[in-house]
Parts: sequence; structure tokens; C-alpha cells
Amino acid sequence: MAALRANSALRLGGSLGLSIAGAESNVAIGLARLGHRVRWVGRVGADELGTLVLRTLRAESVDTGHAVTDDTGRPTGLLLTEPRMGTLTRVSYYRTDSAGSAVSPADVLPALTPGTRVLHLTGITPALGPSAAETALAAVTAARDAGITVCLDINHRSRLWTAERARTALRPLLARTDLLVASEDELPLALDRPAGSESANVRSLLAEGVTEVVVKRGARGATGFTAHETVDRAARQVDAVDLVGAGDAFVAGYLSGFLQGADMPTRLHRAVTTAAFAVTTRGDWEGLPTRDELGLLDHPDGTTIR
Repeated sequence: MAALRANSALRLGGSLGLSIAGAESNVAIGLARLGHRVRWVGRVGADELGTLVLRTLRAESVDTGHAVTDDTGRPTGLLLTEPRMGTLTRVSYYRTDSAGSAVSPADVLPALTPGTRVLHLTGITPALGPSAAETALAAVTAARDAGITVCLDINHRSRLWTAERARTALRPLLARTDLLVASEDELPLALDRPAGSESANVRSLLAEGVTEVVVKRGARGATGFTAHETVDRAARQVDAVDLVGAGDAFVAGYLSGFLQGADMPTRLHRAVTTAAFAVTTRGDWEGLPTRDELGLLDHPDGTTIR
């Protein structure tokens, strides 16, 4: 979707910066910058904002060959962000009856070509409407049948749907998910009957067939769980200016490590590093690092690289 970003409260007017956004596109850009081959599949409107989305993805070396331009008059989705205080940001969505809400299995399934290693999707897509929810389920089912690793980031958006609606829609996806990513407050949405503790919730998910569970803890880092290990990783200490997009940057870093065959501590280290890049710059994806830049945070403050 397109994104309009304000420098102050929207009610005060002023200028807006135009870019693109979207959890899956953020992850796609993050992975492409880290040197991976990435394909983005979705539906945009036959409008200038849809052109902007596809043009930006292509400029970031993301394959859009299977993206669909809607010819029925549905517009490209839009969000507006406004800073309210410090790093607290308010987001408004305009996605009802958008092109993305009408994405169909016929749009997505042809993109799961031989050689595809990971399918990544989020809980935002099924929140957009019945067709999008059907497509998410069809995609994870086809990927699981083809031996493709399925990564699902819960990414709950309370302005799009309620927790109960989210739980009902996400449970069928979980049955076909290999790698589950969730923040601490989102984890219960993955279970019909959440337990009283995080560890009990994680054990339930692993018993149901999820191979890995990664819990994002914001400024406190993250924890990865499998049936055989639990790994904690502290966040990188940086001065945050914009938290929007940090979770997607985290996922991009984690999947990058996964695709390289790294162990869980290494995957988590890369994930918190890419998240740190995201929060130190404004925008969902603009500050994401390339592979060569991953070591920049190891330099002292004030360093000039000549």
C-alpha cells in the first residue's frame, strides 16, 4: 500500500511525505537488501499509488513479476502515520475494499514456483477481507504441501479486526506454520485457549507442530524457542526515533539468517541488528541495511567511515 507520513498531528495540517508500506513488502525489501532473492505477490490498484508500490519494490530488487494490477476500480490501499509524542506513532488505515483486500488464490499460488524456500505472510492479510483470508489459507496449504517453510508473523492490528476474529482466522494458518513470530501480547492469539504463562503457550504451539516460535520483546530483545532449545537475545542499544517497521525489520534479519543456515543465536543477532537500523531512521523500510552494513553498529558513536 501507499503511505503518507506527517511530521506533526494530522489535525494541524502541513506537508506529508509519500512512500510505500506494508508488512510483507517491508520484509521483502529487507531481505533483498541483505542479498536474497525475493518475490512479492499481491494486488494493487490501477492508479498512480499502485505504480509507486511496484516501482519502489522493483527499485529495491524485489521481483514483482507475479503482482497483479486490479482492473475493477479498487484503489491501492493507504495508511497515514502521525507522530504524537516521542516514539509513539498513530496509524490510520484506508484499506476497506482496496485492491489488496481482493487478492485471490489465483493471484498468489502461481508464485510458489519450484525452488521457493520460504513463504512469509502476516496476520494483516486475512484481516483485509474474505478473499484475502481465503488466499492466505490457500497459500500456506500449498506451501506446506510443496515442502516450503511457512513463516507467519501474527502482526495483530486492532484497527483492522478484533482479537477474537483474528484468533478464528489465524488458527487454520497455524496448523500449516513452521516458524511463528509474535510479540508478547500477540502470542495468545495463536491459541484457542491461551495458558497462564508464555512458556505454556509456547509449549502448546510446539506440540501442535510449529517448529520454531520467536517472541519479540521490543527494547528488551527477543527469545527463540524450539523443542530442544530456548535462546534469549538482548536488543541492540541505539537511540530510537521511529518504531514503525521495527518488527518487519526483525523478521527480515531472522529469515536472512535462516536462509543462510545460521543457528538460532546467529539468527536472533541479525534480527535485533536489522531492527536497530529500522528504529534509528524514519520510515518503515528506508533505513534497512545491506549485507555490508550489518557491522556498522559495532563502530563507536561519532565514527566517520572514509
